[in-house]
Amino acid sequence: MHWKIKGVVQKALSAVPGGMWLNDRMQRAAGGLKDFDASVDVRVEQDWIPLMDVLLAHDVRIDDREYLEIGTGWYAVLPVCFSLAGTRLCHTIDRVRHMSEPLTFKMMRRIQKHVPAIARASNCSLADVTRRYEDLMQAGNLNDLLRRARIQYVAPGDASKTGLAAGSLDIVFSNNVLEHVYPDEISTMMEESRRILKPGGLCVHCVACNDHYAHFDRGITFVNYLQYPASKWSFWNNDLHYQNRLRACDFVKRATTAGFNLVSQRVSESPGARVALAKFNIAPEFSKYSADELVTTSITFLAQSPGAK
Repeated sequence: MHWKIKGVVQKALSAVPGGMWLNDRMQRAAGGLKDFDASVDVRVEQDWIPLMDVLLAHDVRIDDREYLEIGTGWYAVLPVCFSLAGTRLCHTIDRVRHMSEPLTFKMMRRIQKHVPAIARASNCSLADVTRRYEDLMQAGNLNDLLRRARIQYVAPGDASKTGLAAGSLDIVFSNNVLEHVYPDEISTMMEESRRILKPGGLCVHCVACNDHYAHFDRGITFVNYLQYPASKWSFWNNDLHYQNRLRACDFVKRATTAGFNLVSQRVSESPGARVALAKFNIAPEFSKYSADELVTTSITFLAQSPGAK
């Protein structure tokens, strides 16, 4: 499917009753959930383990900590991985209630193959992680599973108004979420994260700041959307798969403006992005960015709340 067609279809679905439900079914039939096991593998191997690498590289203690995940999705892979690593509690919040009991238990069965990798990545004993996994698999339903995993799921919810106590959390994290949030809301989310984190608490965000239509339309690159001014881009952008087109530096700036101190950042660019960028005219709203900022298509950054001992 051509990316413009998908954009128009999703825009139409976002405007009709039941459109979100239908879009979910399409994702399961032909979208990112079609190859379910591979999707779970990616979430563990390419999302959670690199996130752990970032935390452990900065000597962050993983177990017995309280977390908040922004953006849950259909099944809470990352919170479950943290649970297996021994976290005390993980809140996960989403603006729409997507979590599915059948998909979650299907995910749990697939997670079994990753138990040794989860143990290695978290510096936990294989026996401890296996014991925790076996306990979770005794759950009779989704609510029981979440209770056993020490996961509190809130949806619909607002990550800029969590209701959590000030200074109560150790870590706030997100994975491939912030690129789908309206820019002003990112700022308020960062301010809320600063409020609920303990002094010295951390936020770590993995952001895929690239054109997501390129994941299924191989005829475009991951910087394709930078050539369209807002007036044109709004025609294909939609609430079901909103893309804010912020660059990596914008996300870091919103964190530091909220009072966080940047600890580290890892950036990368998609193959061919720089060549593609040279072949089209950049939309006026992106003229303020350098070429390096424009071709940066992903970032993982770690920031710390002031007051660390």
